[in-house]
Amino acid sequence: MTESSDDTIFKVLFHNQGQVFEVYARNIYQSEMYGFVEVEDYVFGNKTQVVIDPGEDKLRNEFEGVQRSYIPMHSIVRIDEVEKEGVAKVTDVKGGNVAPFPLLMPNKDGGSNGGGSNAPKS
Repeated sequence: MTESSDDTIFKVLFHNQGQVFEVYARNIYQSEMYGFVEVEDYVFGNKTQVVIDPGEDKLRNEFEGVQRSYIPMHSIVRIDEVEKEGVAKVTDVKGGNVAPFPLLMPNKDGGSNGGGSNAPKS
């Protein structure tokens, strides 16, 4: 990732709680925290527009006052350098050929559901 000049804008798509967030930011860095990407200086459309996109408004409210976000690398779908910002949006993940990297979630007994045998425990 790279630090950018003020006129460079990045489009960042990432998975978050069963949805794909598309946001625009001026600065993207590889974080010193291993496995994270830093996103800062979010760019949203002009708030004085007569028609306000509800998806963009949701994201604007979500990231209002956020100085910097640390997004896990495995949640990133794509980062593009673009000429100008577009409309930030949230879309639900519906089947298809792209899926988030599987996460290991703890079972009720405290073990993880990844790796090892798929046989049920007795």
